[in-house]
Order: sequence, then C-alpha cells, then structure tokens
Amino acid sequence: MKKSLLLAALIVTFGLAACEKTVVAPPAAAPVVVVPGPAGPAGATGATGSTGATVAVPGPAGETGATGATGSSGAAGYDGAKGSTGATGATGDTGADGKKGDTVIVVPAK
Repeated sequence: MKKSLLLAALIVTFGLAACEKTVVAPPAAAPVVVVPGPAGPAGATGATGSTGATVAVPGPAGETGATGATGSSGAAGYDGAKGSTGATGATGDTGADGKKGDTVIVVPAK
C-alpha cells in the first residue's frame, strides 16, 4: 500500500506537469494619442520705446599730465682695437774704412 500510494502520487504529479498551461492576460489598454489643435492668431505688436536723452554740451577737458623725468646718461663706449707693432727696419750699410796714417799715442804726464 505504501508503494502504490507513492506511485499514484508520482503519476498524478507528472500528469499535471505535462499539461499545457495557458495564461490569460487582460488586453492592454489602447494608448491615448493627443493631437494638438490649430495655432491661434498672432499677438498684437508692442509699442515702440522712447528715444534716450542726448547731451547738448560736452563736459570740460581733463588736465594735462605731468612731464616725465629726464633719462639717465648712457654707458661709456668700448676702446677700439690697438694697432700692431711696426716691423724692424733694414740694417744700414757698413761705413768705408778711414785713411791709413800714423798712430799717435798720448801718454799722460807724471
């Protein structure tokens, strides 16, 4: 009896599980489409603004600015490049020998 009851429960379970289940869903509500109406008439044109005031006499001119300070003296310039030393002159010719004459010996007095 134990086994038969268990076997019958399994058969019923498989039988119900094998059946096709159909779920009935309520139909979706149709969306409401809002259609805009025609455009209204154009609005009236606004009034023109008033003209701004003008000044007939200009204001006085400003004062002249102060004179700037005198600039400082510039720096001293550089010395120019120094010239090179001149070349040594040529050696002069040797003078002629004097005439041959007597030899004079001067002996101081004692």
